[in-house]
Amino acid sequence: MTYSYHVTRGIELPDRSDNNYSLQLTRWFLLPIGAWPQMSAATRVERLSSRVHILVCTSIIAIIMVPCLLYVSLEEKDMEMKLSAMGPLSHWIMGMINYWLLLTRGDDIRECVLHMESDWRIARKLEDRQVMMRQARIGRFVSGFCAVFMQSGTFLFAVGKSLSTTAVIVGNETVLVHPMTCPMYTKFIDVRFSPANEIMVVVEWLSCFIVNSVTVGACSLDAVFAMHAYGQLNMLFAWLNELVVDEDKGNEGAEQRLAVIVEHHLRVLSFISRMETVMRHICLVELLGCTMNMCLLAYYFITNLDSFDTAKTTSYVIIYLSMAFNIFIFCYIGEILTEQCKNVGEKAYMIDWYELPHKTALGLILVIARSSNVIKMTAGQLFQLSIATFGDVIKTSVVYLNMLRTMRHPVRELY
Repeated sequence: MTYSYHVTRGIELPDRSDNNYSLQLTRWFLLPIGAWPQMSAATRVERLSSRVHILVCTSIIAIIMVPCLLYVSLEEKDMEMKLSAMGPLSHWIMGMINYWLLLTRGDDIRECVLHMESDWRIARKLEDRQVMMRQARIGRFVSGFCAVFMQSGTFLFAVGKSLSTTAVIVGNETVLVHPMTCPMYTKFIDVRFSPANEIMVVVEWLSCFIVNSVTVGACSLDAVFAMHAYGQLNMLFAWLNELVVDEDKGNEGAEQRLAVIVEHHLRVLSFISRMETVMRHICLVELLGCTMNMCLLAYYFITNLDSFDTAKTTSYVIIYLSMAFNIFIFCYIGEILTEQCKNVGEKAYMIDWYELPHKTALGLILVIARSSNVIKMTAGQLFQLSIATFGDVIKTSVVYLNMLRTMRHPVRELY
């Protein structure tokens, strides 16, 4: 692929360092959990260590998730206690599902990373690199903000809760234990006794970090890929504006420039299509899971108002906002990419196409026709990701909250 009409202006920046800059935070989030895809040049030892890494992370998630699931389904009989454990349990289940989705889509993620690296290598014009760098900064900001929000909410809540102590009666003896965010099935491991209590608390911290890293990594991937595609389409708009040159210079090279534009347009669309393939099922898990979790968090907040524990109330608010932010990012990214793809046809029509050679102007019709067939970001190909979808999630969680309150407090609801 040649971009012959691109002329290098100013100082050329290192291609690989720019691509690393845009993906740096995402790599930091996914490497500790073994979800960052390996390049094809990886040695046998590196592949073996990666599989061991994945097995360890999966086991740490399962050590907390499975006993909590058994506790909710088999041991605990009180409905309020079950509801209090359902929120953390669903968060762990979502993390496990998304973790395996990231692993199974490793090849597609690697292809997207290589695609981005090629785009940085191809871009020679200083203005194009500035557009790409601006979008890379936005992607990094969203990734960092999501990480701070999620870890400061869920992880700090788990740490803060387990650092406190609560009295538990075991036989004729009263013992102080560190409570866990995810209660454990006592037939699996009895965390009422030391040192099992302290060991499982530390394991829960590590498990919570891994689960949060999965969510943060998925959101970061979506943001970085989407901002890269957004920047490539902005570059395409600039090229369309440069398609028609002054009459004094002539438009003999317009056909070649249009060919480059069409080729790059198809390249961007293929990147967006692969990105949608990577993210569609993860978005579905996040959409459904966060709808339920936001309902439960609102319920915890309302039921906690009687005693008004400041630490718990603040944690519920932060976790609720972090989940709402994650869903908003997925939906907003889907919205802006859809609109940006549609704008290609509008930008092509708005240039002075009547000054182009007849055959070249006819070629713009194909660009306009292709842009009308938009690749939409979806959640499992069931829901289109848009701002309207985000509003539906919020409304649905409120509806479920009202249903839950009515079932749990039927008498109070009558007055």
